[in-house]
Amino acid sequence: MGISAQAPWLKFYGNMPAHLNYPKKTIYQIVRTTAKEHPKLVAYEFMNKETTYTQFMARIDRTARALVALGIQKGDRVTICMPNSPQALDTFYAINRIGAVSNMIHPLSAPSEIAFYLNFSHSKAILTLDQFYGKLVEIEDQLKQPVIRIIAQIKDELPAPLNLLYPMTKAARKIPKLPKDGSYILWRDFLRGGEKVKALPEDDMNYLEGASILYSGGTTGTTKGILLSSANFNATALQTIAASGCENIINKKMLSVMPVFHGFGLGIGIHTALVGGARCILVPQFNVKTYAKLLLKKKPNFIPGVPTLFEALLRTDMLEGADLSFLDGMFSGGDSLSVELKRKVDDFLKAHNAKIQIREGYGTTECVTASCLTPKDYARSGSIGIPFPDTYYKIVKPGTEEEMDPNLEGEICISGPSVMMCYIDNPEETAQTLRRHADGRIWCHTGDLGTMDADGFVYFRQRIKRMIITSGYNVYPSQLENIIDGHEKVLLSCVVGVKDKYKMQKVKAYVVLRPGVEPTEEVRQELFAHCRKHIAKYAMPYEIEFREDLPKTLVGKVAYRVLEEEANAQQGA
Repeated sequence: MGISAQAPWLKFYGNMPAHLNYPKKTIYQIVRTTAKEHPKLVAYEFMNKETTYTQFMARIDRTARALVALGIQKGDRVTICMPNSPQALDTFYAINRIGAVSNMIHPLSAPSEIAFYLNFSHSKAILTLDQFYGKLVEIEDQLKQPVIRIIAQIKDELPAPLNLLYPMTKAARKIPKLPKDGSYILWRDFLRGGEKVKALPEDDMNYLEGASILYSGGTTGTTKGILLSSANFNATALQTIAASGCENIINKKMLSVMPVFHGFGLGIGIHTALVGGARCILVPQFNVKTYAKLLLKKKPNFIPGVPTLFEALLRTDMLEGADLSFLDGMFSGGDSLSVELKRKVDDFLKAHNAKIQIREGYGTTECVTASCLTPKDYARSGSIGIPFPDTYYKIVKPGTEEEMDPNLEGEICISGPSVMMCYIDNPEETAQTLRRHADGRIWCHTGDLGTMDADGFVYFRQRIKRMIITSGYNVYPSQLENIIDGHEKVLLSCVVGVKDKYKMQKVKAYVVLRPGVEPTEEVRQELFAHCRKHIAKYAMPYEIEFREDLPKTLVGKVAYRVLEEEANAQQGA
């Protein structure tokens, strides 16, 4: 029935229990418990402004009253389109407090993508920053239902005197001014509106009900809304604390640099920290230039991130001679950590007095995030680790439920308390991904190929589904091709991933133009502009190459692997 955190590998995890107790609480309720136990500790800090757990709970309840005042009720969906900021955290937990469902999306999503997410989720409201307001105006006629627009501003959360100086900064001057007659409600007015709500509705949301929607391409590469429960999130947090070997993270510092709309950032970088009584250092935007300064000033104990985040450690010139002994854990996920990069980072850590090694994890958004991690002081070359407590892994023959023998390659399947509820409004894809095997357990078929040795160490090999991962974000080529093919001058396109030292992969598009259209630079820039309008910034092609034709397989499909190999060869990868 697969292998869990029991013999034969418990010896590698030291004191980690094979099983945990999971409180029957919602996301909000479990953090409220932490706040009652540690009221004076700092829950999060943002731009040097600290918020204690007591203050955090008061902010959540105030935001919850404001949502109720807007007419948001139990079961309604509210979109959060924000970077890591106090307003984003307050709203995420407030939505859960009133029994509604949060819909988490990337703030750099293209306007048409935002329209899709709002329509798909049937959101009653959206929270975003003032700098993205123009996108909401652009999609007004694309929305299938009215959406209340709550506009937050960074200056509202800055400590004095930064809040007064911020409007004069270069960054602030770049933000278009909000129209005075616009259809929106500013964050401060939103909160003020909640003052008329004297009492919140009863806190009776069931921990097994849907709490939040994250997005993934599923097994077919088409966007899927993943419905996750409070139980899923809480299990991930408690398992991560146990598997990391850092059981007592109370008052420790978590560098929350992974974004709040991402399962890794939300589930590990924020919720795990808050469940454990740690402090989230909220980083709204990662910047290589300020990375070293941030580390040296804040001295975080834990850093969860994608490989590019740790590769940046090696490129900064401000850490020479720095003492990094304050680090208790460094966790890589979201993409494969190469053996060579791990070696370089471990050498870097040792040279800077850190007593840890970087640890690689693995997971899918369908399981919130990580469900597997290398032990604290023991790693096997190329392995992504061993399962969390109460989490089972098995390798099956692709397309079947037949379990493979140790060291034989097959599809990675996961079973445990963090496995999603379903893909929203997609029973076919749900049935394809979540399957009850003969052992009676529900298994999540990940669409990833891997092996598992006799000791239960898991090795990721490659993806069955066609997917590009760039800086930790999933990019589905078929979606980009649909957008590019939608341009009137395009006959056919193919999108591939090209290896990149920093992003791990970057996006390249091959395009065949319609007869009579000349492949000029003007047409190329026209296609780039078309892409910018419909594709998120992180998924944008870095190059568009024109071809008279694209290679085909024997059955007439575009041979994308041929183009992928060619692009990587040209790159010298």
